[in-house]
Amino acid sequence: MTPPPSGPVCTGASKAALGHVPYPSFSSYVRARGPVLLRTARSLTANPCDAEDLLQTALAKTFMAWERIEDQRALDGYVRRALLNTRTSQWRKRKVDEFACEELPEPAGLPEPDPADRQVLHDAMWRAVMKLPERQRQMVVLRYYEDLSEAQTAEVLGVSVGTVKSAVSRALGKLREDPELTPVR
Repeated sequence: MTPPPSGPVCTGASKAALGHVPYPSFSSYVRARGPVLLRTARSLTANPCDAEDLLQTALAKTFMAWERIEDQRALDGYVRRALLNTRTSQWRKRKVDEFACEELPEPAGLPEPDPADRQVLHDAMWRAVMKLPERQRQMVVLRYYEDLSEAQTAEVLGVSVGTVKSAVSRALGKLREDPELTPVR
């Protein structure tokens, strides 16, 4: 078994950490091509800040491989490939907040009214219905409490459908004008 090396493993990284840039041509490359590469990064992301981070990461990868890049004319292609690969890795690692499903979840509805308020409304409505003339009251009860159609209501009471329509219309008008029901509207 061989002993571990005594110095830093990556000399390029330690010099970069100390502020020493061993590749002055890398700096000049970034200064010259940075705006073009940033446009490419922006086309890969929706957020300009994410594009800057993406370019920074791709340039860091390029810096680490700078000595291995033989053809300096292919630098743009190398950085673009690093941008694409980095963006693909980010996309794969992203947190998924939404899940596809067969049925959409029900939207949150309005909160249920207080049962006491519902009872007050029910009592007020029933008192208002009891104030109606007997024939109108019968028709309103059959139509809206028993949920019968106009034809069924007419048949039960032995009157025409037109009579049911007009009597119910007048009854609803009286209910709309009832002062006890006014605060409900």
